[in-house]
Amino acid sequence: MATLPNPGTQVIERTDTDNELEKPYHLILLDDDQHTYQYVIQMLNAIFGYPRDKGFAIACMVDKQGQAIVMTASRDKVSLKQQLIHSFGADPLMEGSAGSMSAIIEPVA
Repeated sequence: MATLPNPGTQVIERTDTDNELEKPYHLILLDDDQHTYQYVIQMLNAIFGYPRDKGFAIACMVDKQGQAIVMTASRDKVSLKQQLIHSFGADPLMEGSAGSMSAIIEPVA
């Protein structure tokens, strides 16, 4: 009589790419002089769902420190949010605003 494999038992092989996918990345919003606090607060709410007080705190940090981490997640997730930031558009409240804000991605150290 043949022996059947134990049901529910799986062999999962781990590859080197699995480690790369699991590394977290920061999405960092960069300061500029072409966007108002109100724009930053509204953008962060629309893209991340952040409430007004968290958006204001991030806007203050960007203004004072030149940048702020707005998200930490997988490379794919932060890349998607970066695209949304880059496509959010100019600040209608600021005459000199030529386009969206900038954000960069960096691996977590």
